Amino acid sequence: MALPALVHAQPATAISELRVERTDEGLFLSAALQLELPALVEDALYQGIPVFFVAEAEVLRERWYWSAQRVARSARYMRLSYQPLTRRWRLAVSANPIDSSGLGVVLGQNYDGLEEALLAMQRIAQWKIAEAPAIEPGERYSVHLRFSLDTSQLPRPLQIGALGRSGSGWNISMARSLRLTMESAKSTTPP
Repeated sequence: MALPALVHAQPATAISELRVERTDEGLFLSAALQLELPALVEDALYQGIPVFFVAEAEVLRERWYWSAQRVARSARYMRLSYQPLTRRWRLAVSANPIDSSGLGVVLGQNYDGLEEALLAMQRIAQWKIAEAPAIEPGERYSVHLRFSLDTSQLPRPLQIGALGRSGSGWNISMARSLRLTMESAKSTTPP
């Protein structure tokens, strides 16, 4: 008699909306993420272990005669943590990697619940990903957005567990790409 296989449902993660806008100041990205934390990540957070995420945007100029040329790359680092004594959530966002002490040039915001903190993480609005001189009118570009959990920032025992199990609950990763031609001042994706 065969035993039924255990099915581990992966949480739904996707980039549901991606918009790019070109202005005189540069190229700005706005996105909406659908992020549901796996049970392992949520348990770690409730135990007071901070979890780090990274959003990376890359702008490539397409060339017919050679591979695409990277004209800009930008990253946004996020640290989500829970303070068990105060029962408050803290989301820190920085343009530079956040070290384990949490110090540095970081924008931090406190939230009463995990849902509020996740909603703030899921909205990316008017993020400048390229300077204006890097984008030439009439050229074709592709924009790639990646969002993932940074397991290298986890405590060492959790890193070993996260990397040792294939399909583990620590795998949070999503990506979406967009092709556009810089003819007008604004370019967006269809819904």
